[in-house]
Amino acid sequence: MKRYEIWMAALSIGLWALTVGAFVHAATPELKGKFEILKDERSTHSPGKVRLIEFADFYCPHCHRFDGEGLAVLEKEFGDKLEATMVGFPVIRGKLPTPFDMYEQAKLMGKGNEMKRVLFRTIHTDKVTGVLDRSVREVLIKEVGLDPKSFEEGMASGKPAKLFEEGRAWGERIKIQQTPTVLLDGNIKVENIDPENLKLIIHSILDADRKK
Repeated sequence: MKRYEIWMAALSIGLWALTVGAFVHAATPELKGKFEILKDERSTHSPGKVRLIEFADFYCPHCHRFDGEGLAVLEKEFGDKLEATMVGFPVIRGKLPTPFDMYEQAKLMGKGNEMKRVLFRTIHTDKVTGVLDRSVREVLIKEVGLDPKSFEEGMASGKPAKLFEEGRAWGERIKIQQTPTVLLDGNIKVENIDPENLKLIIHSILDADRKK
């Protein structure tokens, strides 16, 4: 091969590498904030919307505060561009899982967020420890607008307990060490749940969508 042909071949390879490099960079924009990308988890991102999963313990005061204050800040900031839900993940030992099962059953009946707020308030603000008592449960069930008989039948089916265990297994798989921990779009793990850090990350995700 002549020297000119060798030089042209090398130039072509170099241009190809630059093109591929630019494509990869464009396809994986750098996000801002403090977070960890979970390489073994699949992204669930949809353009223009961020899915936030809050791994939380109903008995955890930090979870109560984040759910009542931090999440409200994020929902006000992003509106319908943020889809938030909670996965029960107990870290405080010696507590029975009934509130987690109640939350899962309420989710199945379309009132998960309402039940979540009521359970956090009952445990941390009202200081009621008898959430396990059927009479107390009935009051809470009615408060969120559900039929106690149908609710208790759902609880007895074992499906809420199964969903709770699946959520706990998910948290263990991605190595949740503390609550609350947030998972954005399936594979962006955030332990620094300061609202400003979360706003920075979410804004950078949405900004990247607008640039595509």
